[in-house]
Order: sequence, then C-alpha cells, then structure tokens
Amino acid sequence: MKEEKVVVVTGASRGIGANIAEELALLGNKVILNYNKSKEQAEHIKERVLEQGAEIEIFGADISKGDEARKLIDFCVGKYGRIDVLINNAGISQIKLFTDLTDEDWGNMIQTNLTSCFYTTQEAARYMINQKEGCIINISSIWGTTGASCEVHYSAAKAGLDGMTKALAKELGPSNIRVNSIAPGIIKTEMNSELSEDDINNITQEIPLQRIGYPQSITNCVKWLINDDYTTGQVISVNGGWMI
Repeated sequence: MKEEKVVVVTGASRGIGANIAEELALLGNKVILNYNKSKEQAEHIKERVLEQGAEIEIFGADISKGDEARKLIDFCVGKYGRIDVLINNAGISQIKLFTDLTDEDWGNMIQTNLTSCFYTTQEAARYMINQKEGCIINISSIWGTTGASCEVHYSAAKAGLDGMTKALAKELGPSNIRVNSIAPGIIKTEMNSELSEDDINNITQEIPLQRIGYPQSITNCVKWLINDDYTTGQVISVNGGWMI
C-alpha cells in the first residue's frame, strides 16, 4: 500500500471479506471489519491481527437496515475522522428454481446484496465528497455479468450492483472518488461449499487456468484498486479466464 488508509469492509467475518480485512490491516491500514451474526469469527480475526502487531476494529451491524449501515460509517468517521475506502462485500447466495422463489427469497436477496450497498455507499459518499477523495469497491460476481440458472435473484442483485457502480463512478468522479466492481468467478469459500467435488471438477474443465480461485486473488485486486488513481466505473473480472 502506498499510504495508510481508513478502510471499512462489510460482511468480513469470513471468506473473501475476511481475507481482505485481515491483509489490509496487516499492511498498516486502519481497518473496520463489519460483521452481522458471526461475532465469534470476527473476534478470532481480530485476535490474529493483534498477535501479529497490527490493529483492526470489529463492528456488528446488519447493514441491510439503513440505520445500522449509518451507524457503521459514523463509527468509522467518529473514530478516525475520515473514511478513505469502502469495500462492499456483504452478501448471501441461494440456489433455487426461479418458479419456486418466494417474495421473501427475492426481498432478502435484493436487500442484502444490493440495498445494503446503497445504504453504506450513500453514507460514506457524503464524507468522501467533503474530503474530495475516496475509493469504493463493490464485490460483485461473474453471475452479475453472465447470469446464472437457478440463481436469478442473486444474478439480478449483482447486475444491479454493477449498474450502480458505473452510474456512481460518473456522479462521484468530479469529487475524485473512484468506484469499481470486482466480479469473482468460483472462489473457494464457505459460500461455495455446497458444490460437490464433481461440480468443481466440471467447472475447472471450463476455466482456462484449470482451477478455481482463492480469496487472495480478490484481495490482490482490491489492493491494486486502492493504490490506483485512474481506474473507475469498471467491472473487473477475476475468474481464471472463465466466460471469456
């Protein structure tokens, strides 16, 4: 990292978010790890970071609710006086036939994967506009670009997030705020743990690099986007060449 940043990472108690939050903290940034229900896992990450001589704060909030999302961002600014980077990582997944989706399924998916990003980003943007500087990174998905059978509501939410990314990049660019999406392919995380070994083998045969990805690959892209000063409005695919 070029310089110490104040960073908020949502949904960061495990998987991609945990890897991002922990590594950014170990690089010397002031990181606030947001979690919803997984307090114990968040505390374990904090312990690991502290043991290695770095610092990280954890903050519990259900950011699918506007007031809790605002509390998260306000906590960050109250503690450090600013927010330099917002990483919208929180999300859920569900595999289900479109014709079987309920109102609750649809509502939960859109609220958690898209509306929560609206809440956190709107609050963070107010501070970033005053700072005349900021970086917003949305963790999207390959399915937001290509769509996935039996994941229509997930695909729709991620496609919406990519659309928000592009529109915000145009609106916030004059305030020197960069907004980008990272669209991972299949990454080895708990979210994809329901895939069988046969599923993984079939998928890897379709990927030019012949393997699924790991959270570190997404973290590497995050670090680059934080340091970069001229990339905005992009949906960056990190998928081993899958779906070229």
